[in-house]
Amino acid sequence: MFEKKRILILILFIVFGFTLESCSNSDDRQLKVRIACFPNLTHSQALVGMAEGQFQDAFGEKIQIEWKTFNAGPAEMEALFAGEVDIGYIGPIPAINGYVKSGGEFQIIAGATDAGAILVSRKDLHIKDIKELDGKKIASPQFGNTQDLVLRHILNENGLKDTTKGGSVQIIQVENPDIKMLLDKGDIDAALVPEPWGSRLINEIDANVILDYDKVYNKGRYSSALVIARTEFIEKHPDLVKMFIETHVQLTEYINENNDTVKKILNDQIKKLTNNSIPDDILDVSFERLVITNDPEKVSISDFIKIAKEVGFIEKEPDIEMLLNTNILNDVLKQSGQSEIK
Repeated sequence: MFEKKRILILILFIVFGFTLESCSNSDDRQLKVRIACFPNLTHSQALVGMAEGQFQDAFGEKIQIEWKTFNAGPAEMEALFAGEVDIGYIGPIPAINGYVKSGGEFQIIAGATDAGAILVSRKDLHIKDIKELDGKKIASPQFGNTQDLVLRHILNENGLKDTTKGGSVQIIQVENPDIKMLLDKGDIDAALVPEPWGSRLINEIDANVILDYDKVYNKGRYSSALVIARTEFIEKHPDLVKMFIETHVQLTEYINENNDTVKKILNDQIKKLTNNSIPDDILDVSFERLVITNDPEKVSISDFIKIAKEVGFIEKEPDIEMLLNTNILNDVLKQSGQSEIK
C-alpha cells in the first residue's frame, strides 16, 4: 500500500513538472517578438534599431527580440506563412502578394522607405525621351518586384509595351550583379535598379541616368519598403505592436536628422550581416535617392495592386482598406504631435 502511494506521488510530481515546463515554454513563446528585415539601405530603421538596440529598449527585459534577416521577399513571406515571423520589413509587392495568397493573414502597418531606384542606359546610349526605348532590351531584378512593376508603369505611360503583351520592348529579369555585366557588354540597353546598384552602375561602368529617383514615378513618392505584421499578432498583442511602431517612428526621425552618423551605423551593420560593406562614395549618393518615412504611400500601393493584376502577378485585387492598417501608426503620430496618415 505504502509503495503504491509512493508511485502515485512520483507520477503526480512528474506530471506537475511537465505541466510547469509546458507553461514555461508557452510563456517564453509569448514573450518573444520575431522581427524580419533585409541587410538593405531601404530597411534602415530595422538595421539601426538592431545595431543600437532601440527596439529592445522599448520592449524591456521581459520581451525577447529574435531578429531574422532575409535576402529576398519570397523567403521572408514563407517565414511569415509558417508563423516564424511576427513583424517584418519588406517590399510592397511581396506584401501585396502575401496578403492575397494568405487570405489576409498579414497587414501593412507602416511605411519605411520611398523611392531608391533609377532607370539607366548603357554608356553609349543616351536616351532623351522614354519613347526612344522602343525596340530596346531592358532589365529588372525580378519579375513582379517593385522595380519591375514601376518599369512596366513607365512604359505604359509612354505608349510602350512588353513583347509578351504584343509590344516592342523586351523586359528580362536579371539579378543586380549580372545587370552590371550585361549593361557593360551592351547585351542589354537599359535597366531599372534599386540602390546602391544604380550608383554602382554610374560609377563603375559609366551608365547614363534616364530617370532619377524622383522622376521614375510620382516624384519619388512611392513605397519601396513597408512594415507588415501578422494580423493575428496585431490582434493578440496591440500593446507590443504599438511599442514597435513608436520606436519605428522615433528611428525614422533620428535617421532623417542624423544622416552622417546613421550611414556609418548602417554600413557597419550591413558588413556584419553580409561580410561586405558599401564604398563611402556609393553610400552617400545612394542614400540621397532614398526617402526614409513612416508613410506607406497608399496611392502607390493602390497603383501597384492594379499593375500587378494587369501583368498577371496576382489573380485578384485585394481590398486596400483591409490590407492597409494605419490605426496604430496614426495613434502614435497623433500622440507625438505629427500629422496622421490619410
